[in-house]
Amino acid sequence: MIELKRGITLFAVALAGTVALAPPGTASTHALSAPAGAPPHTAIGPGIPGKAATITEGQVREVAPGGVITYPSVTSCLTVTVRLRDGGLVGAHASLFQVPGELRSDEILAALKQLTAGRPVIAVQVKGAVGAWHPGYFVKAIESYGDEEQPPYPSHPDPEGLADAVSRGLAVPGGLVTVEDVPDGDQVVG
Repeated sequence: MIELKRGITLFAVALAGTVALAPPGTASTHALSAPAGAPPHTAIGPGIPGKAATITEGQVREVAPGGVITYPSVTSCLTVTVRLRDGGLVGAHASLFQVPGELRSDEILAALKQLTAGRPVIAVQVKGAVGAWHPGYFVKAIESYGDEEQPPYPSHPDPEGLADAVSRGLAVPGGLVTVEDVPDGDQVVG
């Protein structure tokens, strides 16, 4: 667990450096609104989707109809891909542990719902480390538990519970949501 957190921290430092070096107006203008005093999130992509997007941990992005989303290095994460009626895709890469500056697991569905903006949804695909996820992580992130609180840990894979949490978080019918446990690695969705 310590090695995972160390790896996430190193990745976050590299990512923060990339964002800091980005041209003005590319990251900060697309940030979510944050509570007073909190740093802005840079996790939501630009308003005009392209044909391809790479979505790393804690991010939400959209691709135009016919486009492709790549979710790199999905290990303990879940990816949530919303298929729109017009053929576009909106995706989120939910992480068990927050990458600094990115969305927590209890923020990701709201950001995904915001980016879909009420457009007609034909399917929602949840893929990744299903056995590592408790449905409650979409409601209260592991980081938000106090020192005296014990976060829930999954005792068994709960694809039905995850589908229900995603359905409620996105306000879509449960029948549209599928959940699939997939091996570690990159996920490419088109």
